Amino acid sequence: MADGGGGVPARAFWLREPGRGEIRPAPLAPPGPGEVLVRTVHSGVSRGTEALVFRGGVPVSQYAVMRAPFQDGEFPGPVKYGYLNVGVVEQGPPELAGRTVFCLYPHQTRYVVPAGAVTPVPDAVPPSRAVLAGTVETAVNALWDAAPLIGDRIAVVGGGMVGCCVAAIAARLPGARVQLVDADPARAEVAAALGVDFAAPERAEGECDLVVHASATEQGLARSLELLAAEGEVIELSWYGDRRVGVPLGEAFHSRRLTVRSSQVGAVAPARRSRRSFGDRLALALDLLADPAFDALVTGSSAFDELPAVMPKLATGELPALCHRIDYPRRG
Repeated sequence: MADGGGGVPARAFWLREPGRGEIRPAPLAPPGPGEVLVRTVHSGVSRGTEALVFRGGVPVSQYAVMRAPFQDGEFPGPVKYGYLNVGVVEQGPPELAGRTVFCLYPHQTRYVVPAGAVTPVPDAVPPSRAVLAGTVETAVNALWDAAPLIGDRIAVVGGGMVGCCVAAIAARLPGARVQLVDADPARAEVAAALGVDFAAPERAEGECDLVVHASATEQGLARSLELLAAEGEVIELSWYGDRRVGVPLGEAFHSRRLTVRSSQVGAVAPARRSRRSFGDRLALALDLLADPAFDALVTGSSAFDELPAVMPKLATGELPALCHRIDYPRRG
């Protein structure tokens, strides 16, 4: 495994410049005390955020906020970006050696990180599904922010990775009416696999106590407000990057006392912050992934060496996907 210089060979996917990626050598020093060497088995492409990064759409004001935990380089590029990685610990503390783990690491064949940066994947969760852990974690945080109640009428507008995960988890709430709303009729099949009702925007049921918006479109946000009951709330999960969007605050917005509130995974929701850590939140997300229904969100796969050709197609939508899984060779 070690190269002639005593290091560990590895390769990584980099965004060279907006719209153009490449695979580069990434030789590693052997792990030290308290570190693990992980061989990647799968990573996932978060089509919303990663596509925006790939297009160069991160605003300058958000460069620091949008850094991934193990990002190298700087926006808009060259930058090594990503955060959905599942691998096997090849070297490390005895309690982790040989374990399948999840890490918020970019697309790279092997990597060395502190042992505390990896989370063991439960035996009931296959590695190919565990790439969704970061997205399910975002959904958990959003629902901690939203705090839905038993019997609530809930709509999730936007059937991408995050919206589907929110709907799937919210549908477990006793007595709740949960509907996934999306303009793409193909999302009805995904909703059915998740056990969630589906509706096109014009047919969605109104008078909602809560709407979670995750379509990243101005039209989706406007429809979210229209679906609310009086004094209802929209939890805004979309991130628009450098795009400006209009919010319809006229008509009945004030008289019906509606609320729009943001949720973002970079901090644990205030309602749980004093009692839950980032590690607790991620461990919960992995436990939830024991449900095989989540397999419906992995809609395609490619080999690691194909990433430079695949990422532009994902970014433009030429290759439609929810979560696109990247599969790695056994040797880096």
